[in-house]
Amino acid sequence: MRTRRAIGVWCTAQSPSRSQRTGRYLPETIAHPGRMLPAIARHVIETYTEPHDLVLDPMCGIGTTLIEAMHLGRNAVGVEYERQWAGLAQRGINHARAGGAQGAGFVWNADARSIPDELVEAARGRVKLLLTSPPYGPTCHGQVKVHGRAGHAGAIAKTDQRYSKDRHNLAHRPAREMLAGFTDVLAAAHPLLAPGGIVAVTARPWRRDGNLIDLPAAVLRAGRAAGYVPLERCVALLARCEQIECDEHELGGCSCVPAAPRERLVAHGSFFQLDAVRRANARGVPQSLITHEDVLCMIKEESSRSSRQLKGSQVELQDTSGAAAGSSAEVRGDEPGRDS
Repeated sequence: MRTRRAIGVWCTAQSPSRSQRTGRYLPETIAHPGRMLPAIARHVIETYTEPHDLVLDPMCGIGTTLIEAMHLGRNAVGVEYERQWAGLAQRGINHARAGGAQGAGFVWNADARSIPDELVEAARGRVKLLLTSPPYGPTCHGQVKVHGRAGHAGAIAKTDQRYSKDRHNLAHRPAREMLAGFTDVLAAAHPLLAPGGIVAVTARPWRRDGNLIDLPAAVLRAGRAAGYVPLERCVALLARCEQIECDEHELGGCSCVPAAPRERLVAHGSFFQLDAVRRANARGVPQSLITHEDVLCMIKEESSRSSRQLKGSQVELQDTSGAAAGSSAEVRGDEPGRDS
């Protein structure tokens, strides 16, 4: 039973990512290149779970899903492939408990394509919500420092733009292989989902050579291949929504309803996002900042066809013209998939 009525557009960036994390997360979590926005995780958890429910993130990174679940009185378990991020997530869990979080949390350092038997048995049929995000690989730009004037040689320094140096990490595999692996992750979690359990995946489109890459659609195909049925597709804003008054009304020359508020979006764009859009517009190619993530909600299919009967390798990442992205070199992106 939901604790909040679901709506299609979520105002989840009224404050930037750094502000949402201050005090609630350990400072070193800023080094992870693919952090989920805490307000998105919080909204999903409040919408689809009740207190004391079990929440799972099979690719938990630094543990944003787990920590937000704990602060909301839910219990949470995560799986993380990289030992350094799993350790940091567990320290973040301890920090949350010390900060008053009522829920319990734990992280397994393992490959979520093959969830440890102990975890499967402990959580079988109990997970009310699986919340995660696919890896963005080479589309992450990490932290940026600009020295001198931008655009000059040596002016830009990037750090923390990679998940790891492990080439077996799905984030560093060709796009088709990454999506097949993500399908396997979702399929492996199938036995853990409770009847009616929800799978929510946040995914952001990005641009490759100016063309928009439809990662959310690829995620939906992966979910279907893993045995889940699409339920909802929502928009989580990555820009602040604010009300403004009509300028003409203030000057007395407007026929609108008195003091009728309007709304505008104020984007929290990264350096590379802003630079890519400015360069495109300067070339006469109209582009706008991507200021949202899709939240793709699916439900466990009771008459499940497991992914062993479906080929995850058939799930491909495509741009809006339908061309498949076949290698990580191709999916480099003009905009980062994650850097908030």
